[in-house]
Amino acid sequence: MQDSQIIRTEYSDVMKKSYIDYAMSVIIARALPDVRDGLKPVQRRTLYDMYELGIRYDRPYRKCARIVGDTMGKYHPHGDSSIYEALVVMAQEFKKGMILVDGHGNFGSIEGDGAAAMRYTEARLAKVTQEAYLADLDKDIVDFVPNFDETEKEPEVLPVRLPNLLVNGAEGIAVGMATSIPTHNLGEVIDAVKAHMKNDDISTRQLLRYIKGPDFPTGGIVVNKDDLPDIYEKGTGKIKIRGKVEVEDAKGGKSRLVITEIPYTMIGAGIGKFLNDVCALVESKKTSDIVDISNQSSKEGIRIVIELKRGADIENLTNMLYKKTRLEDTFGVNMLAVADGRPETMGLKKIIEHHVDFQFEMATRKYQNLLNKEMDKKEIQEGLIKACDVIDLIIEILRGSRSVKDAKACLTQGVTENIQFKTKISRKMASMLRFTERQATAILEMRLYKLIGLEIEALMKEHDETLGKIARYEEILNNYDSMAEVIIEDLDRLKKEFARKRRTVVENAEEAVYEEKKVEEQEVIFLMDRFGYAKTVDGTTYGRNKEAADAENKYIISCMNTGKICVFTNTGKMHQIKVLDLPYGKFRDKGIPIDNVSNYDSTQEEIVYICDSEQMRYSRLFFATKQGMVKKVDGNEFQVAKRSIAATKLQNEDMVTAVGVISENQSVVLKTKDGYFLKFAAEEVAEKKKAAIGVRGIKLCKNDEVEEAWLLEEGSEMKVTVGEREVSLGRLKMAKRDGTGTKVRG
Repeated sequence: MQDSQIIRTEYSDVMKKSYIDYAMSVIIARALPDVRDGLKPVQRRTLYDMYELGIRYDRPYRKCARIVGDTMGKYHPHGDSSIYEALVVMAQEFKKGMILVDGHGNFGSIEGDGAAAMRYTEARLAKVTQEAYLADLDKDIVDFVPNFDETEKEPEVLPVRLPNLLVNGAEGIAVGMATSIPTHNLGEVIDAVKAHMKNDDISTRQLLRYIKGPDFPTGGIVVNKDDLPDIYEKGTGKIKIRGKVEVEDAKGGKSRLVITEIPYTMIGAGIGKFLNDVCALVESKKTSDIVDISNQSSKEGIRIVIELKRGADIENLTNMLYKKTRLEDTFGVNMLAVADGRPETMGLKKIIEHHVDFQFEMATRKYQNLLNKEMDKKEIQEGLIKACDVIDLIIEILRGSRSVKDAKACLTQGVTENIQFKTKISRKMASMLRFTERQATAILEMRLYKLIGLEIEALMKEHDETLGKIARYEEILNNYDSMAEVIIEDLDRLKKEFARKRRTVVENAEEAVYEEKKVEEQEVIFLMDRFGYAKTVDGTTYGRNKEAADAENKYIISCMNTGKICVFTNTGKMHQIKVLDLPYGKFRDKGIPIDNVSNYDSTQEEIVYICDSEQMRYSRLFFATKQGMVKKVDGNEFQVAKRSIAATKLQNEDMVTAVGVISENQSVVLKTKDGYFLKFAAEEVAEKKKAAIGVRGIKLCKNDEVEEAWLLEEGSEMKVTVGEREVSLGRLKMAKRDGTGTKVRG
């Protein structure tokens, strides 16, 4: 047994190295695309696996489950969901500038519907993928590396001929960094690449003469054109995009707004969020011009229809939609990709430079391999042509040889010892033969019909073609302009076949400004029942239904419709509700739960007190807690903008028992769970800040707690029941604060 050696290492060093290794693995091997082919590893491996399986664009579709399983087993051991998700995205026209996979079945929708399970869907390579992403893989133009278990070989990068990083964009979150690259128009990007190849000193602003800006598959309008040069120079920035809104005439002189294109950022759940936001604008009375909204989108495209009232201010309403909803949104650009093995944020020119360098590198390897093959063919052809001139001698050598080895030695080195010749002249001529190894093999394998005159002519013609190709390939390899011309010809062919018209409009638009209609200020009555449903009605409506309203509602408060309602809870919080957020109208309307319009959570807290914020401004609030603490706080401390604040500080396991407006001529009555009553003057309650705990109002016996608290006006006849006994609070003996109180037996 060998002696084991313990290596002592600082724990922080081990953690640091492990974290860096993990981070680099995520960055390089999973989350970020390579600048050369614009693909993440999972996308590259999926496409290569489909190529290996022979799932070409002109062949039948294959089940996605087969593709995912094969990719996971051979190249990408990170789980089937990530592979299938990458496959689905590459087939979604609304996410990619140019789809790379031709999907058959349910591959999801622009509204956020997910794709069907991989066992139901089928796919095959798109034509552009086969011709521009996977062609020439057999010509050794990219390096192949071992897969995760070294049982297969996979390409380090695909031989992509298009600037895919720009055309299809990229999104990915790594460790401590993220990439977000918008999609662009194929034709424009190719024109920019060609311009760079003709003048490598071209500036970013000059490149933007060819690339107008992002071209999103969802269309839309980029409205900050002047910001684009700076964004594309640095590789970071914010692009503002708007949906396309059209105005249509409806019946009765009315109009409707029709949204036919959406911002790229609204793909998925964003459409449903937009519909909800528009409804919220109507409910909160931000606008009264909208009658109805419907989503009529289909396979033909986006169509969201907003029906308007007659005489609606269309321009102002459109600007409100841009300002208050995601119809105008921001696309954050961060053009981060892996370049030379490390993550780098690059501008437009740098990305195109990397692409052009990659194209020249691939072209050099391709034409060098083609040249080598043609040189091999030339060698063999020259050997066969020479052999035809001395065919009689070669036949004599073959007939006189005892083995192929002897015949080949004679053809390549002129060795004649083991061969029988008819004449000495033949032996002498044979000793002068110096065919190469390849030529000798070709001669030995040559069939007799090759000696026919026409075949010899064809051989001569083929030799001339080979010499022409060699000259052509050498010209390409030795001349930059010639190689650039070949690459440009290939780009032009791809542009002609696969380019499409621009979808996104790029312009400078004015900031969306809308005038918010001022709400007519009026006094309303806030009503809330015991179930937490609240609404507001006007004073006249309340007056007509006062008896029913008082019977059915727990809280009834007079307030202004422009004000706020403050809700104090037993957990010591104060939640604010805008009165305008509550439904206003008929007395018999049900109202809405206050949970929906505030941060109040009825499952976690109970309401102790509700009041109007404006009335509270000129008052002092009294607080009493379960553990007997009391205080009063200036109402101005609760005039805040936040929806929720801590209204008071509580000790451990303490809760607020009562809150109310207190005045100096009142008296305070505290009642405990064990039946103790303590009455003292309100002026004895110390005034504190809302962040203070307060002072002790009553001394509690063990396991006792304050159950209720009242503020009594002088001469009050309020009565409460304790057990079977009725107690008049006004007749209780006045005592001092912080006493034990008097026990009342029921």
